[in-house]
Amino acid sequence: MPTQDEKTMGLLAHIGALAASLFGLGFAVPLVLMLTKGKESAFIRAHAVESLNFQITVFIAAVISGITICIGVGAILLPIVGVAALVFCIIAGLKANEGQLYKYPVNIRLVK
Repeated sequence: MPTQDEKTMGLLAHIGALAASLFGLGFAVPLVLMLTKGKESAFIRAHAVESLNFQITVFIAAVISGITICIGVGAILLPIVGVAALVFCIIAGLKANEGQLYKYPVNIRLVK
């Protein structure tokens, strides 16, 4: 059973990434948590790795949407990517705060 501090750090891995993505640094918060607190807690590491992988996936989807915006597909796809990222990060943060592990339904798992 994770401690309250671990739950908070798991929540921060997801919600912090969402807040940092406003500045184009969505990967920074989960990466720092993975490298620092991830060594101390498997729960924090699992959430940080999942969040980092999701931020990489969202970045790739946003780049593809940006490229395809000139043919019209990206104009529809880019807002969908943004809303999906927002919703999934909030759900993941809530699950982390409840002490549960959460796997994003659409995620390229590059970091193990």
